[in-house]
Amino acid sequence: MVCSNYMLEQESGFFFNMKHFEDQVQAGEWDEVKRYLCGFTKVEDNPCLTKIFFEIRKQKYLKAPNRQDRAKAVEILVKDLKVFASLNKEHFKEITQLLTLDNFRQNKQLSKYSDKKSARNIMLVELKMLIGANPLCRDKLAFPAFKIHN
Repeated sequence: MVCSNYMLEQESGFFFNMKHFEDQVQAGEWDEVKRYLCGFTKVEDNPCLTKIFFEIRKQKYLKAPNRQDRAKAVEILVKDLKVFASLNKEHFKEITQLLTLDNFRQNKQLSKYSDKKSARNIMLVELKMLIGANPLCRDKLAFPAFKIHN
């Protein structure tokens, strides 16, 4: 029943359940995070959303180098992140350069990512801020009030 509630929220697009979103981010369920968000918006709707989708896919990408799986990192880079190359060449260049490092935490911006929990917490703060600032999501963060007719 719980799953169907989130599907209804997603399919109706009336209510963005931030708690569900947070739980999925904390669990590292990146495909579910992306799927849920896609129920409300698309990557290209505005620059704020592009940044949200980029950050979600970046987390999926960072999991591979963290496990020393360069082949998987390259696959994710090509399959999931290449689309952002035309939108922000600098971001794409930076994330591609991470493959040259023995430990991606050597990158100044990622040095605070000491473990997956801290990385997810850091990202969640940014995602919540971006979602709250986004006009396509902001109005859906409170459950809609319904009038009861007798």
